[in-house]
Amino acid sequence: MVAVVNDGVRASAFRIMEEDLSLNLQEKQAVVAEVSAQVAQSQTIVLAEYRGIGVADITKLRANARKSGVYFHVLKNTLARRAVQGTPFEPLAEKMVGPLVYSMSADPVAAAKVVFDFAKTNNKLVIKAGAMSGSMMSAEQVAVLAAIPSRDELIARLMATMNATTAKFVRTLAAIRDNNQGATVAA
Repeated sequence: MVAVVNDGVRASAFRIMEEDLSLNLQEKQAVVAEVSAQVAQSQTIVLAEYRGIGVADITKLRANARKSGVYFHVLKNTLARRAVQGTPFEPLAEKMVGPLVYSMSADPVAAAKVVFDFAKTNNKLVIKAGAMSGSMMSAEQVAVLAAIPSRDELIARLMATMNATTAKFVRTLAAIRDNNQGATVAA
């Protein structure tokens, strides 16, 4: 059987080239070990289909993910399934079908936020599923999770509230002191 590929190369020669690009057993084990380490540290995993997205757009998305502390990679689904085996994220394995990008983060909101924000501006990135500490999430639930402020934003809000309360207390004490000094001078 001889099949011709678009550029005129025989299929058997194409298969040989494809085999040269595939990972050997040690490389696959290294990938599974790396991804397993990331899964162990993660609180959230988001799966998204990236079919049709240009290289420049993916590069921007990777940069945003890196800034947010999100592990963002395209992985072979079989290797990703092995990496989540025996973890709270194991139920996510059934959703690992098709060309997927995997986003993982220790911050429960970061992975969802990075992927969802990009998906709002690029309709070719389609959120397929997610998982957070063992519970599966649909694409809609990932969107709800992405709307929650990140840990850093929540800490900043808490600090602003605490600072405002302290500042108001100090202003009240200063006003009382000024009233007492004004009453003493008048007497």
